[in-house]
Amino acid sequence: MPKTQPKSSFGLLRRTTLSDYVTAIAWSLDGTYVVAASGLGEVVQCSAKTGETTVLLGEQDGSVDTLAISADGQFLAAGGQAGTVWIWRLDEGTATLIETLEHSRVWIDCHLRWNPQHPELAFAYGRYVEVWDAAERSVVTLNFEASSVLDMAWRPQGDRLSVSGNQVIKTWRREDWDEDPTELETGTASNSIAWSFDGNYLAAGNNDRSVLMWDDGDSDPWRMQGFPGKVRQLTWSMSTTFLGSPMLASTSSQSMAVWVQADDLSTGWEAKPLDIHKGTVTAIAFQPQTLLLASAAEDGLLCLWNNGVRLAQTLKNPSTEFSCLAWSPSGGAIAAGGSQGELLIWTKTTPAKGFG
Repeated sequence: MPKTQPKSSFGLLRRTTLSDYVTAIAWSLDGTYVVAASGLGEVVQCSAKTGETTVLLGEQDGSVDTLAISADGQFLAAGGQAGTVWIWRLDEGTATLIETLEHSRVWIDCHLRWNPQHPELAFAYGRYVEVWDAAERSVVTLNFEASSVLDMAWRPQGDRLSVSGNQVIKTWRREDWDEDPTELETGTASNSIAWSFDGNYLAAGNNDRSVLMWDDGDSDPWRMQGFPGKVRQLTWSMSTTFLGSPMLASTSSQSMAVWVQADDLSTGWEAKPLDIHKGTVTAIAFQPQTLLLASAAEDGLLCLWNNGVRLAQTLKNPSTEFSCLAWSPSGGAIAAGGSQGELLIWTKTTPAKGFG
């Protein structure tokens, strides 16, 4: 695919090194700092402007594998191999540990999600999901029952929590956690689920090399097939195409595809394959409020795709592979982690400078 000149390019702003491979990254709401976790259990806060770092958790026996900052920017949560969920209160860049939730002998890996509208944290362990309410300091426990939980996704409106595992996706309504969840049959294990930003679509990436997509309220999904392996990641754009629908990006091993709604609605969604990475794609994300897609892979390339499909810029990590990435909330900067502990931050160089 030919390279095109981007409207704005990104230049390296900051490089910091953790003690082990970077497992997760989260940006502060104002974009002034990032928080990164490592395979040795570190959690480090790094200023995007100065590079100054603050250690929130030191090295420990197990890795910290997931980070999330609440939608209001007031709380940071982390979880990992030890089965512990740590929660900090954030106040003008200062993090104060306020809660430690212990679940011994259970790995809390990638399943930790803040409600987009309320200070409520959902996290999974085994067949269970807990929802911790920051205001009430209370916990609700949901039993998925069907299998171990493989992924979770809040509807962006904050009114529902969807949970995936083997053969089924269950969705609970926040207004009544005791009510039986609605169920969508998948016929396979769903590794990744994602709600579109408008709440109109729920997508699932599956072990049987398929993507399923439901219109909200409809139990019959669109089925997209032909992937080389398990579909491990999904992400929706917050911006829409000229047809008024968002884009969905998916990964399977080294391959990526972007899905757009067809002109003829009866034909469903059309795939646009993106083939450039020579290593497994480890992370994908759309820039907030645009159709600029970022993809990072084990080949040491971080690629930016205009309108989700045209290669605009390639950022490189010459020493190692990429393990994760995250956009700043404004989209003015992007951070990525490497397998040798590198934490790199790029910021826009044109037409605007700065980060956030």
